[in-house]
Amino acid sequence: MKRIGNLYTSIYDINNLYRADRLAQQGKAKQYGVIVHNRNQDENLHTLHQMLINKTYNTSAYAVFKVFEPKERDVYRLPYFPDRILHYAILNILEPVFMSVFTADSYSCIKGKGIHNTLRNLKKALKDVEGTMYCLKFDITKFYPSVNHDILKDLLRKKIKDNDLLWLLDEIIDSAPGLPIGNYLSQYLANFYLTYFDHWLKEVKKVKYYFRYADDIVILSDSKVHLHTLLAECRAYLLNNLKLIIKPNYQVFPVDARGIDFVGYVCFHTHTKLRKSIKQRFARAVKAGKGPASIASYKGWAKHGNCRNLIKKLLSNEEIQ
Repeated sequence: MKRIGNLYTSIYDINNLYRADRLAQQGKAKQYGVIVHNRNQDENLHTLHQMLINKTYNTSAYAVFKVFEPKERDVYRLPYFPDRILHYAILNILEPVFMSVFTADSYSCIKGKGIHNTLRNLKKALKDVEGTMYCLKFDITKFYPSVNHDILKDLLRKKIKDNDLLWLLDEIIDSAPGLPIGNYLSQYLANFYLTYFDHWLKEVKKVKYYFRYADDIVILSDSKVHLHTLLAECRAYLLNNLKLIIKPNYQVFPVDARGIDFVGYVCFHTHTKLRKSIKQRFARAVKAGKGPASIASYKGWAKHGNCRNLIKKLLSNEEIQ
């Protein structure tokens, strides 16, 4: 795999910092940190420019808080200036590098590869009924907090040979345990951490039907025995190479016996349903009289499945488009 250098100067280029600032502000103009930054925007961006040239940048202190949907987890938040601007500046330059190594089978936090693109490709695979009779489904125990810093840094050095950029990435990686959920950069680093596992499955194990959304993994096959063998091999690879552990609630099952519960839907060969928890949230939103934007969001979700009757039932007074 070709290693890439001479990236760091492009990151601290003042034009890139202004572009990063514009991107980071989208949809956040009323946030306090953005308002304060904009009072001294030019001065702040030139200060960040000098920090990076002189390599005096240090990650600011995180604010940590809990969220409970869809599950309980700690979310880390950095100040808008300089940290969140910097993450955008890094990804303005590094995103094409990451994209060049991601496989076609990894999704989540990748432009054009969100939930509904994942669902569309899964449904396409299920058209091969004989080749997708069985499903292996698993995810990784506390994936983001479990990312090993030394392994991640070694993987980055397989692709990047710019020592100044590696210094900056190391500084950010070591600023919190694992990969902090909430960092813009963490999403890409998490995908990168698993990308060599993706390549191993596709190129060494020759898996035809493989889907990874963050750390939620689905593999389809015509053989239940093959999937059990592959599970053992995946468990060994993840533990030995990435220090990751597969959750004990893995499943190997006939697709049409229970459906594939993935990215908010339950997929069968013949139809697709909305996940029960999302259906319940949809019903609660309608009952509570939530605003049009909230209802439209759930309706959009439902329309990607065979959910016409559900929409009619919940929105009986609204014309179905």
